Amino acid sequence: MRLSKEKAPVSSAIDILVRNAAIHEADFEGPREVIPTEHVAIVTCMDSRIDIFRIFGLDSGQAHILRNAGGLASDDMLRSLVLSQRAMQTREIVLMHHTRCGLHGTDEAALNATLVSEVGHAPPYRFGAFEDLDGAVRDAVQRVRAHPFLPHRDHVRGFVYDVETGHVREVHV
Repeated sequence: MRLSKEKAPVSSAIDILVRNAAIHEADFEGPREVIPTEHVAIVTCMDSRIDIFRIFGLDSGQAHILRNAGGLASDDMLRSLVLSQRAMQTREIVLMHHTRCGLHGTDEAALNATLVSEVGHAPPYRFGAFEDLDGAVRDAVQRVRAHPFLPHRDHVRGFVYDVETGHVREVHV
């Protein structure tokens, strides 16, 4: 991303992003097919330190990149994976968590208590905090492999990305 403040001062990060979008449009390479060329979906965390395209050497149009807080195999993530496989021909799934994740070690009960005190009730969802990083990856892989609406569950693998070193290691299930 070309998030640069070299030009005229702007009022927010969104203004910079909009300016960068105009630059992107000027050198846009043209449309790509909706079907990912590598037929793979990658589920990872929303953490801004994770550059999936760079980590896996991908270009636009090669894979579905699905992100949420923690890279969890939530109901909504499973919904997206079902659509990815059934409507857009992906056949393999990579689940990648990472070190120093905000959900790793978070006290979910305390977070909910804070929200109840501020808003008056708890949210209708869990945040998915976890204590064991590898265990969370194994749980995600098992949940995806067990999802009956996914036609391709034989090529689901889990990984951990180290945000300090750039190393990606597989978590065997």
